[in-house]
Amino acid sequence: MERRKFIQLTATGTGGLLLLPNFLSAQSLWTADTNLLTDEVVVFIQLNGGNDGLNTFIPFDDPLYYDNRPTIGIGKQQIINAINGMGFHPALKDLATISQEGNLSVIQNVGYPEPNRSHFRSIEIWQTASDSHQYLDNGWLGRFLDIQCKDETVAALNVDSIDNLALKSTLMHSVTVKDFNKIKNYGLEERELTLSDNPQLDFVRKLQFASLEGMEEIQKALKNGKAVEETYSNNELAKNLQWIGKLIKGNLSSKVYYTALNGFDTHKNQTNVHQKQLTILNDAVYSFYKDMKKHNLLPRVTVVVFSEFGRRVKENGTGTDHGTAGPMLVIGGKNKGKIIGNNPNLATLDKGDLVHEIDFRSVYAALLQNKFNFDASAIGIKNAPLGGLF
Repeated sequence: MERRKFIQLTATGTGGLLLLPNFLSAQSLWTADTNLLTDEVVVFIQLNGGNDGLNTFIPFDDPLYYDNRPTIGIGKQQIINAINGMGFHPALKDLATISQEGNLSVIQNVGYPEPNRSHFRSIEIWQTASDSHQYLDNGWLGRFLDIQCKDETVAALNVDSIDNLALKSTLMHSVTVKDFNKIKNYGLEERELTLSDNPQLDFVRKLQFASLEGMEEIQKALKNGKAVEETYSNNELAKNLQWIGKLIKGNLSSKVYYTALNGFDTHKNQTNVHQKQLTILNDAVYSFYKDMKKHNLLPRVTVVVFSEFGRRVKENGTGTDHGTAGPMLVIGGKNKGKIIGNNPNLATLDKGDLVHEIDFRSVYAALLQNKFNFDASAIGIKNAPLGGLF
């Protein structure tokens, strides 16, 4: 294998470094027992740029919505699946169908105290589950994997062109892959791991061995999943979810999958841009949903859709600027199919922004508790799990 490709495959687990300060701790990667005995899978879809939640799940029954958005507000006649004064953007017609089937929960007004409106910093906060003024080296999922998936070669898979901080860990548990066709065509031969008297050299060899092991696992899962391949919508997110679907059907050991969709920074021309991005999201997620449902996998596969922040309540003319709270969507995984939280309060704002009602870390805690029987306090999340989701 070319050195550059090897580094790409190991970067997620090691933060781009092949050597760790404490080689003794690294040895546990090879000796620990598996603690996570579950067939649950969680798939995260991150909407990069700050998705406008008010035009995604819309408070159409509140006159203040149209007062603040005379140009970009979605007309009442366009709202679909109206529930308690809220309804979906017309581009999300298939997500509305999932909701009607009882397989989609909307969590309203999700955010965190002292919100940061910088894309980079807010994404970092969401991916590390830190406080607003706290800086953590490893991601929240990476910390979880360090405890529960010590001997899993590919405990998590990031389908993207760049590594994801949420999966960064002390040990190596995750792989970032963009082009599965290349992995599918890798020729991996039989080999044995030979150790030396040099612990540093041995650790690097073990990382390489783990990467090759991980590639073999992915190859095997792709082969197993190919026989039940489904037709997906023709967009980039759908392609990523199609690969994830193949791997789940192919019984890859990964418990966590992560991917992203860019293009939600709608400062201008929001009506057209947001319509396009929500259509991509709708078509991709519905393709994946139908695939999982057809193969009786939906009860154990949970999809979580979120963004680093919402947009400001008042439009800026043709778009919206960076805001704070917004909705999260949870699909599948035996969620209760409810709307959790109150409708957005447009009368009481914080400097023009929504006041968050539900801390995103309580959602994380609920996912860890209900999907993996894991106490989030073990990774520094102090929030109680959100009730009523599963």
